[in-house]
Parts: sequence; structure tokens; C-alpha cells
Amino acid sequence: MSYLFPILLTLPLAFLHAQTRIEPKHGIETPSDLRAELEKGIGELDALAAKIGQGNPHLADAMVFQEAVRRTLQDGIFYDNKEFDLALKLLVMGRERLTQLVAGKTPWAKQTGLVVRGYFSQLDGSLQPYGLVVPETYKPGGKSMRVDLWQHGRSNKLSEVSFIGQRLAKEGTFAPADTLVLHPYGRYCNAMKFAGEVDTFEALEAIKRAYPVDEKRVCMRGFSMGGAACWHLGVHHADKWAAVNPGAGFAETMLYQGLEDKLTTIPWYEQKLWGLYDAVPVAVNFENTTLVAYSGEVDKQKAAADLMEATLAKEGIKMTHIVGSKTGHKYEPKAQEEVAALVDSAAARGVPHQPSKIRFQTFTLKYNRMHWITLDALEKHWEPARVEGELKEDGVHLATRNIAALSLDLESIPANRRVLHIDGQLLGPTPAQDGEKWAPNLHKTGGKWKLGSSPEKGLRKKHNLQGPIDDAFMDSFLIVTPSGKSKNPKFDQWVEKEIQEFCYQWRLQFRGEPRVKKDIEVTLQDHKDYNLVLFGNTLGNRVIHGSVNSLPYRCKQTTFEIHGKQYSYDAYAPALIYPNPQNPKRYIVINSGFTFAAAGAASNSRQTPRLPDWAILDISVPPLGRADGKGVTEAGFFNERWEF
Repeated sequence: MSYLFPILLTLPLAFLHAQTRIEPKHGIETPSDLRAELEKGIGELDALAAKIGQGNPHLADAMVFQEAVRRTLQDGIFYDNKEFDLALKLLVMGRERLTQLVAGKTPWAKQTGLVVRGYFSQLDGSLQPYGLVVPETYKPGGKSMRVDLWQHGRSNKLSEVSFIGQRLAKEGTFAPADTLVLHPYGRYCNAMKFAGEVDTFEALEAIKRAYPVDEKRVCMRGFSMGGAACWHLGVHHADKWAAVNPGAGFAETMLYQGLEDKLTTIPWYEQKLWGLYDAVPVAVNFENTTLVAYSGEVDKQKAAADLMEATLAKEGIKMTHIVGSKTGHKYEPKAQEEVAALVDSAAARGVPHQPSKIRFQTFTLKYNRMHWITLDALEKHWEPARVEGELKEDGVHLATRNIAALSLDLESIPANRRVLHIDGQLLGPTPAQDGEKWAPNLHKTGGKWKLGSSPEKGLRKKHNLQGPIDDAFMDSFLIVTPSGKSKNPKFDQWVEKEIQEFCYQWRLQFRGEPRVKKDIEVTLQDHKDYNLVLFGNTLGNRVIHGSVNSLPYRCKQTTFEIHGKQYSYDAYAPALIYPNPQNPKRYIVINSGFTFAAAGAASNSRQTPRLPDWAILDISVPPLGRADGKGVTEAGFFNERWEF
């Protein structure tokens, strides 16, 4: 399906209006004459865009304005009369760019100052906007530039039109000299988690294709919700940033949400899954970058930095924490200058090349790399896994916990120092010539480390194939709907509602258009290209029928069996994530979209996974009713070999 025709245009309006609106809320009514004018303008720009080949690398830049107006108009999220004028202005800008591109010209690619561009996302093919502050010193083909990523704060009214309006009006909190400042949209308002996290890196890759970027001088920055994004992205990807500069925000779930006295009401697996994004439990990772935190002295969100500072102190790490005197939830001018100087200094130093010491902690192989160490297998997911590495004269020293396999990626190690000291064992030396790259693999067998990859066959959890269900929606995915019916009408009705709600909430909360196909339309190429999100059962969905013998549940005519228990489709549905039997490098998901839609109106800190790897769902509970375990009969994680 072409990205020029968003999927929601193909869905019945009656169903769209029947769904539960969470965020963003309905805006003000668009006057009928203005709606007609905007729709006419969008149609004219679509006709212009059709003259340009879909493979044109600048097409997203040219279409970004009309697509912003289209989505904002369709979803009814204009919140101010000024935004109507802005939408008309954006269509004029879109016409100008499309006309230029038809003529083979791209003047915006050389422009300095405030620039808005776009890219087509791998997740769902949607066109996503991003803003730039391009320094006056920029020259195409010139020297590589430092990049600052600025993560925006929370606004439940941040439509695409509103976002672009901001990016055309002001530079932002920081605009350092000779620095390209990237403002990701982040797929709306999610603290750059899930699709928002993907957006950050897709936008960064987009500017790498368009500008000379110095990858050793990229800084992660933001304030408020953007500060929360910095805590998360900074700690989980610490080796990517020359500096991490969170302002305010939250850094963990339980204390920020005041849940410490409510844990008995929150399912155990949800609490385990806080380990996906919570930054405080993996605070030691900040030792691998330069952390410059900021808080207003009387800002309630100062608590996040205070907690992080205390946690790092227990690790023997002193955190740089700049505090704005007598200041609330904003930057104090003198403190802002001090922060700027510290980040500038860190950016000048850049990301260190092959640091001699690394300390790295994670709960999941989703975040499995720090500089020259990559974790390839854990002993148990959602428990702390840790490695400490140091380059010494007598070789590489490693101390590990809860790690089953790892690999190294080292340069400039003399052949006589290619010896491994790991958890009290001595391995090596390994054969190599001086000057060669050294990339040994190690695995643990019977409690002992051995050189080489594990000889074990079969499935094993690994990076980007480790669950939970929500992980399927951080890469290209395709919803596969059933062309047939089951023998349980109640189940079929439930399936239809789940699909509709998933598409609707993805559009609202993640500002995209899911790809959708019938089971009879799915090709072998789809198995290669996408995580397949399959709805229905073996009777209704042919793709499920073709895979079920390799999946960890069994289906009969009117019942299914999972984890040794039998359930009727009249009352229950299986939901799970599993490696695709036809392509184990991709996922299959059964009967589930992203699992936290009901948290969409709550704090961003509660937008965490609500289901683990598998679950039994009560089909009498509507999709948005499944919060804090409601409607979930049983649930759990597969082990490291994707077994119960």
C-alpha cells in the first residue's frame, strides 16, 4: 500500500467514531468552509506529489507539510484558531517545496536557520516530521558537525501542525555554535519510548544522510518529559552520546507514580517490565558517558536527579548536578549558562574511542551493548545482568553476572595481550596478528566460560528477539487479519474490535498508519520484511494455521491449550509473541497490539508494557479495560529458549 494513502482513509468512519478516545483529545470544530479549503489544498498537493517518483530521497521533505495538515484535520486536533492559519501556511510551504522538487531543485537542503524535514518510518511507512536548527556556518559537503538531540516536553496538544509551527518559530533552549540541533517529533507524547524511541534514531539517521555529522559528537538533551527521555535514552545507549543532559523529568516508575504502597494491585510481570525503561536500576551505565543533569531548586521533578545522584554515589560515581537557585520547572539563566559550558566541553572531547574501562548493566537484551562489549545471551531476562571490563597489560579482564554469552569488538590490542581473564578463568591467548581487529565470542557451559559461539541449537532469546509483546512494534510490522471465521462468534467479534482499536489507538498515540493485509494476501516477502501481527485462530487466519504446529500452543475447533491448560474461544483468547517459524529473525504476535493503550491518558511514566511474552485474555473485557491485570487470566514470560 502506498504511503500516499494513509490506512485510516480505508477504515469505516462509523468504526472510527465508535472507538474510545484517549489522547490526543478532540480539538475545536473546524469550520466547514475551512475544512473544504484544507481538503482541496491537500488533494492538490497529493496530485503534485504523484508526479515525483516514490524513490526520490527528498519526497518526504516535500510532503511533510501536507501530511501534517492531513493528520491534524482527520483526527480533529486543532486546539486554537491560530492553528487554522498555520495549516493554510503549511500548505503554501508544501506547494513551494513540491514545485521545486518537480523541477529537480532542493533549496531547503542548503538552508540554514530553522528547517523542517521528514522521513518515511520503517515501523509503518508513515511520514514523520522533524525540526532542525542549522548553524550559519553550515556548508554542504563541509566539515562534520556536532549534533545535539533535543527532546521536547509533554504537550497533549502537540499535533503535527503544532509541532511544525514551533519548529518554524523558535530555536529552542539551546542552539550552540557550529552545531546541528535536531528536534524529533517522537511520535507525539510518549517520552520517546517505543515508537518514540525509534523516531529519535530514525530522525538521527535521516540527518546523517543529509548533513555531515560527526558521530563522536552527538549529545542527548531535553527538559521535562524530554528530560525523562534523556534519562532513558541516555542510560540505555550511553556509548552513543558525547554528553547526556537531562533537565527534570522522571527516571523510574514506582516512586514517581507513588506506587510503592500499591504494588499488591499491580501484576508481578508489569513490575518486572518496569526494567525495560527505568533508568535508576541501570544508573552505572552513565559512567560510560558524560552526564550533566539540571534541576530547578523547587521543582518537584528534581527528585529524579536526586535519586539518580544517590544511586550513582553507591556505585562510586559523582554526578554533575546543576541546580537553578529558587527556580521551579524551568531553566534558571545562570545555571543554563553553566550547563551549556559543561556540555560544550564534553562535546569537544567526544565519545571516547575504545575506553579502557566499562561498567554495564541491563535487564534485557534489547539494550545489550556498551562500547566494545556486546551481551549475546542472558541466563535470565528481567533480572539484573552486569559486566565490568577493563583493558590491562596482561589482557582483558571481565567480571559478569547473569550473562550466558558475550562478544568483544576491540582494535589496537597487541597479539600477546589477547588474553581473557573472566570470572576467575584464564582463556587464550587467541591467535592473531598485531593490528588486526579482535572480536572473540564467549559462551558459558556448565558454569564455565569457553571461547567461541555456543554450540547449542534451537531458539534462544537474543537482541531484538527477546520480547515482550510490545517489542514487535519497534520494528517494521504488518497486521494480518483473518479472511475466515472461527466456530465461536463471540471470539470473532472480539477479534474485530481488537484490530479496530489497535489501528485507532496506534494512529492517535503513535501518529502513524499501521500496514494491514488479509491472511490470504501475505507473501513470503512479508515474512522476511515484517513482524507479523496475526489476529484470529487457525480456522479464521491461514497464517496462524500454517504456523501453529511450531508455536507454543495448540488449537482445536472451539478451544485452545496453552501452558498445560485448556480454554474455550467463547470466553478467552491467547496473546503471545514468538519467533516466526518461517523466519526466526522476525516475530509473530498473536492477538495483540501494543499493550498499554489504556495508559495513554496517564503520565508517560505509566506507558510501560502491560503484558509479558504470553497471556490468556478474558474476551468479555474491552481492549482499554485491560489495565493493571484486569481482563488477564494468566500471563508470563518464556524462558531463554522460548519455552514455558
